[in-house]
Amino acid sequence: MNKSYSDSYAAAGVDVTAGYESVELIKSHVKRTNIPGVIGGIGGFGGMFELPWGDYKNPVLVSGTDGVGTKLKLAFLMDKHDTIGIDCVAMCVNDVACSGAKPLFFLDYIACGKNYPEKIAQIVKGVAEGCVQSGCALVGGETAEHPGLMPDEEYDLAGFTVGIGEKDKLVSGEHLKAGDALIGVASSGVHSNGFSLVRKVFNIGEDTIGVHYDELGTTLGEELITPTRIYVKPLLTLMDSVRVNAISHITGGGFYENVPRMLSDNTLAVIEKNKCHHKPIFDLIQKTGGISEHDMYNTFNMGTGLVIAVDSDKADEAVRILTDCGEAAAVIGEIRNGEKGVDLV
Repeated sequence: MNKSYSDSYAAAGVDVTAGYESVELIKSHVKRTNIPGVIGGIGGFGGMFELPWGDYKNPVLVSGTDGVGTKLKLAFLMDKHDTIGIDCVAMCVNDVACSGAKPLFFLDYIACGKNYPEKIAQIVKGVAEGCVQSGCALVGGETAEHPGLMPDEEYDLAGFTVGIGEKDKLVSGEHLKAGDALIGVASSGVHSNGFSLVRKVFNIGEDTIGVHYDELGTTLGEELITPTRIYVKPLLTLMDSVRVNAISHITGGGFYENVPRMLSDNTLAVIEKNKCHHKPIFDLIQKTGGISEHDMYNTFNMGTGLVIAVDSDKADEAVRILTDCGEAAAVIGEIRNGEKGVDLV
């Protein structure tokens, strides 16, 4: 007996009609992100954005792509999918902003075992919120159903962003020098890195995510699911008034991997740990897992999401601007002459 191709595709586990329903459900979220430059809407073969060339003398496009990693496991366990998209956007746009560029548009990619339209809509709701927070447009994306490759209830999420900056104003590290002040900007928590270790330390499961910790003031799950902080608007505001010599986004690899990425040869970043921002979750991770201090600083942001280098005489102004933007910021160290690297004292 012959079977139609559409029947065969459905029998194979791919629900085309669910895909159509997902698109309809996300349209209102995507609309929230519209900014000048967006052409058309979602549903086409490519997202279109008109570049603001006239606003720049020598424009440079800066791109970034990233995912959320195993923090997704927490979203699955908590059945909470409306903030994980913020994490995805943050991981991309923060990197672009650290180069001195303004994110223009964003695209997401969701791979799922089974397309549940309401769940997809919740994921995209978070993506849209991240785009609103960073001032960029969600111009497209893809939802791919992978039956047999992924469990029905699971998904993976990744994103891609493009930003634009003036070539002579990009943050390249060329102005970094001994004597520069280092400013730390607080994180919102663990962000989206180190979750493989976190899950192992707490044996993350349905019986552990609901445990309330007095030192956290909430349950473990609610603390860990806190979205990654998006620093785009404060950074752009800062760079409008103060020359920023270098920026490090403290992501996977913590301080020891990320701070050296902003350094030039023969410069050493000296950071005073007692001046850095503190988050109780990191004390809890270290104590519960019996993890060395070095490994903690080599894995997590430890409460500081950004390290920014400015001329020493601009440090107070930079802290004031960031504070006025709603960020917790403080001078946490300085640049010295020495072998390229970071010294935590």
